[in-house]
Amino acid sequence: MELLRIPLSLPILGDSCLPLLSGSVFPLLRQYCVYGTHDSLTWSSLQTTRRKQNLNGGRWSAQCATSHDGASVSHVNGAPKDSPLPDSLLRDARILYCASPAMGHNKEAHPESNKRVPAIVDALEKLELTPKHRGSQVLEIQNFYPASLDDVARVHSRTYITGLEKAMSKALDEGLIFIEGTGPTYATQTTFTESLLSAGAGITLVDSVVAASKLGLSPPLGFALIRPPGHHAVPEGPMGFCVFGNIAVAARYAQCQHGLKRVMIIDFDVHHGNGTCDAFYDDPDIFFLSTHQLGSYPGTGKMNLIGQGSGEGTTLNLPLPGGSGDYSMRCAFDEVIAPSAQRFKPDIILVSAGYDAHVLDPLAGLQFTTGTFYMLASSIKQLARELCSGRCVFFLEGGYNLQSLSSSVADTFRAFLDEPSLAAQFDDPAMLYEEPTRRIKEAIEKVRHLHSL
Repeated sequence: MELLRIPLSLPILGDSCLPLLSGSVFPLLRQYCVYGTHDSLTWSSLQTTRRKQNLNGGRWSAQCATSHDGASVSHVNGAPKDSPLPDSLLRDARILYCASPAMGHNKEAHPESNKRVPAIVDALEKLELTPKHRGSQVLEIQNFYPASLDDVARVHSRTYITGLEKAMSKALDEGLIFIEGTGPTYATQTTFTESLLSAGAGITLVDSVVAASKLGLSPPLGFALIRPPGHHAVPEGPMGFCVFGNIAVAARYAQCQHGLKRVMIIDFDVHHGNGTCDAFYDDPDIFFLSTHQLGSYPGTGKMNLIGQGSGEGTTLNLPLPGGSGDYSMRCAFDEVIAPSAQRFKPDIILVSAGYDAHVLDPLAGLQFTTGTFYMLASSIKQLARELCSGRCVFFLEGGYNLQSLSSSVADTFRAFLDEPSLAAQFDDPAMLYEEPTRRIKEAIEKVRHLHSL
């Protein structure tokens, strides 16, 4: 099967491109909260609704102000986006989540398959962490808005967006195409629409968490259970299983729509989030911090890459030696992540939550456990409470062993709820071996010196 090359090097198109782009925005879907099991949106339902929608209505026209006094966004109909949940529900909630499983975006035997999100949802149900069992403590937002093309174009070039949209006709004819070779990253006829929907899930959670933070001191945490993942997608194209930079789109949206100027992104996926890093490498208002396995795909994320221009110092890369585990991440959090956040003083924390650093994951060589991810979730939650009124949203990235992925996300939910970890039920100490503590300490000391922590 040949690799379809989406044009990436053309200049970014101006306003003359907007009619073409807006013509394919599928409809904004009615928002509501559902307390039962998850009913995923299907491609056929999206098509049916699309035919009935006036495609010129409901399009967002968004631009960020560049001044230090905040940002502004306007809707073509003059109405701002809002949280889909009433204040009474937001006050009681501890967790808000959206599930966008992208069931049509699938390739058999590919690690990034449509089994991933359903496995998580099944584990949440089995462990009684869903709205059905938790009532108003845990809320799932369904039928959320997809991201608009303008939302995505704050991060990705319009050339890439239109190229991907046009590639869907080829995917329709062939069933599956490859749109990038290093992953490889594939696409089906539903990839474009389902990727917009997943990016929209993150935006919806930002809206809801921000709205909740205005009501009390302990707003719920958000978790976007979405795919395809996003942190490898570069501004000019897809990469490494990723189509759109979900967390990057949400970061720009938080700045533009809510005036949250200073955004911190913590990425604990086993692979470096090169796409997110590239998007904000010269931006002083977005602090990107990545812990990842040294030498792993895609080979980026060297420690000495700290940002450039006015963004120098707001990129922090901490490559961890193979075999790093719970000890290394506890040290990294206490000595690097927490002090970086405390100095940066973010207005919101977004988290690229990749679970492929788990010892059981087939695509890397770290040895995190379910307990490691519980610790990270609990610690980041507390950091958000201390620094940014609790505003925090997690975004699913990697994680390709369905058992370790689902149990680790479930334990993340338990950390959000301040409930004890169930890691002992899932983690087998016999799987672990001694961590390279000397090399870990050296890496942490080096990055602390580099960033004057």
